[in-house]
Amino acid sequence: MSRIKPLPPDLINQIAAGEVIERPSSVVKELVENSLDAGAARIEVDIELGGARLIRVRDDGDGIAADDLSLAVASHATSKIGSFDDLEHVASMGFRGEALASMSSVARFAITSRLRGEDQAFRIEVDSGRMQDARPAQHPQGTSVEVRDLFYNVPARRKFLRAERTEFAHIDDLLKSLALARSGVEFRLSHNGKSVRVWKAARDDQAMLLRVAEVLGDTFPQQSLRIDYASAGMRLSGWVGLPTASRAQADAQYFYVNGRLVRDRVVAHAVRQAYADVLFHGRHPAFVLYLELDPVGVDVNVHPAKSEVRFREQRLVHDFLFRTLHEALAETRAGQNLPADTDSWASTPVAAAPVAQFSSRPGAGWQGNTFTQSRLQLGVREEPLADYAALLGEVPAAQVQSMQQPMPPANDGEAPPLGYAIAQLKTIYILAENAHGLVLVDMHAAHERITYEKLKSGRACSNLRSQILLVPLSVAVSAKEAAAAEEHGDALAEWGLELSRSGPSAIVVRRIPALLEGADVAELTRSVLGELAQHGSSRQLQELENELLSTMACHGSVRAGRRLSVPEMNALLREMEATERSGQCNHGRPTWVQMGMTELDKLFLRGR
Repeated sequence: MSRIKPLPPDLINQIAAGEVIERPSSVVKELVENSLDAGAARIEVDIELGGARLIRVRDDGDGIAADDLSLAVASHATSKIGSFDDLEHVASMGFRGEALASMSSVARFAITSRLRGEDQAFRIEVDSGRMQDARPAQHPQGTSVEVRDLFYNVPARRKFLRAERTEFAHIDDLLKSLALARSGVEFRLSHNGKSVRVWKAARDDQAMLLRVAEVLGDTFPQQSLRIDYASAGMRLSGWVGLPTASRAQADAQYFYVNGRLVRDRVVAHAVRQAYADVLFHGRHPAFVLYLELDPVGVDVNVHPAKSEVRFREQRLVHDFLFRTLHEALAETRAGQNLPADTDSWASTPVAAAPVAQFSSRPGAGWQGNTFTQSRLQLGVREEPLADYAALLGEVPAAQVQSMQQPMPPANDGEAPPLGYAIAQLKTIYILAENAHGLVLVDMHAAHERITYEKLKSGRACSNLRSQILLVPLSVAVSAKEAAAAEEHGDALAEWGLELSRSGPSAIVVRRIPALLEGADVAELTRSVLGELAQHGSSRQLQELENELLSTMACHGSVRAGRRLSVPEMNALLREMEATERSGQCNHGRPTWVQMGMTELDKLFLRGR
């Protein structure tokens, strides 16, 4: 090898460009984030040929002093941090001081800026790393940056650019995510001289929800829950989609940490677990969530493009996200979230939820019914609950009966959200009439969720019984997983899984939960310890038990083909309104559908 020598500045900048400037959307990201850091209230982005010919970002921010323009395009020169302490408390979007230097090394670059309070603007131009002196220019307060002919001097990189439409689509998606991050900023996007997007500044929660609807679709507000919860020095706010409004791809997921859009394994795992009990297999939830915490608690300097973060208290953040979302989804019940006009979400007021509470829409608090009858009498056999009680140990019959939820008290004058049963269709569906129109209920799916939640409630009220293995099982694991078995031994024992470390990379299984008899103990143990080692927590045992309880609930629920009386159908509707997560069955399928009068009138061409 040749002798060690320092790299020339131009080569350093091009190497940095390979990390920071992946495609035109990367340029837009860096420039718009700089505008946001400058306090801009309006940002305009002009694109030509998908960004290959021109990217221009103009803002009305604080501007840059004439003497600082040359430093702005120098490597590792920034106004955002000045010490190690600043790096630990990063509150700005950018801070590395690499972006402008990288752009100017792979494009024809120009920056024009007028400092707040100054009468004169100045402009500098850079071509292939050669900078011209700053000269006076005409420009309102703020800054404009032009990046022309991206990668013109790096042909190998330029040929990797995709078609114009593809590159612009990436820019469009990026601007959507930035528009969701800063509701008080106006964004404008044009392509080849034509206006494509205009997001006016959103000054209140209702206006912000309109912006969310523009990005995630008009139906998202009606099919989402508003969240605003604070605990342990963290705050989580935003909107999460209902399980029944899931998507085939994870293309509608926006998670922000202190205003920065991130992709993080801890976050993804917590969200996935929160939806585990309500989401159909292979589906993905939609959400727009904002996590706020002390900047000291998150390291944003782990990726050149700043798309990844590292939490200092990883387990605390994971548990906070999981509990918040899990409890919010648990509060959803069939009949909730019905606006005054079910065919027009825009007429529904969406108020910001108080901190430490989950907001809900009209109908969420109904607890009464306007007729008198006994509790649900579906002739459902009690064996699943009795079998489960036996697994838990000796449970008195009275305690088993107490697991059955009583009917809500009568409250004449109030109409229940799911209305009143009027017929049964093909012994599968219940037809009911409510204030909004027609309600269709899959009776087996609905009763399956009700039975499942009662079984889980019964389990939570009792002590889990474990089973001693006749021959303790030795399992080979990694050293990290063996350490996790030691650290979390007490927590695992509470779930009936007793482990002991027998070597640097081996553990011995002595007990397992009685409900999991017949499971692959070695695979189960490795899976649990793998999650513990990576995330500091694991719900594998609980999820496996939930699968068994779900199977028991399925067999213990009223089946399709069973003829129900009107009182029985009404009783099922009331149970749905009182049961957590009753909007979908154990497998994530919807249990009910609302058809509003406007929708029904359209089917029959009424009013035309």
